[in-house]
Amino acid sequence: MNMDWKLLSSEYLFKDAWLTARIDTCETPAGKIVAPYYVLEYNNWVNGVALREDGQVIMIRQFRQGVGKTLLEIPGGTMDPTDPDPLFAMKREMLEETGYAFKEWVSLGTIAPNTASSNNYTHMFLATGGVKVQDQQLDHNEDIEVVIMPLEELQQLLLDNKIVHSLHTTCIFYALLYLGKMTMK
Repeated sequence: MNMDWKLLSSEYLFKDAWLTARIDTCETPAGKIVAPYYVLEYNNWVNGVALREDGQVIMIRQFRQGVGKTLLEIPGGTMDPTDPDPLFAMKREMLEETGYAFKEWVSLGTIAPNTASSNNYTHMFLATGGVKVQDQQLDHNEDIEVVIMPLEELQQLLLDNKIVHSLHTTCIFYALLYLGKMTMK
């Protein structure tokens, strides 16, 4: 059964480097007109669980204006238009935010942050064998604290619902599953 909507028209309401908003008019297979339907356009994002050579996890702490709180998160960010692929973007973000480079990279998959109203995807990674090779290279609006912790502590933070960024919790779950470390108590 075909459930795809037909796009009848689309108009941009706002365009910026970080956010584009459009209003669509669509038709369902049953002929129902859906209007207005708002869609937010973003570049794709990347995030990753990072492990140093000694197995410790590299986390970051930064203020998040959307929720008005300083949060503990995994490194990640927006893919730049010049990034050739998600792995390149993730390596760039990891180096900029933490100062670490990694020996091995595993793709943990791709998820959609909000399929109802956003058009982008988040590419998730596990990076292992991290070695500090430089100081952080932060953007003008970034103030990021690097936090090092045991993998077991990250697992407990996740189980205690202390990591609240949904895209980050998803990546952490996939990384722990990949590493064979995810257990429910």
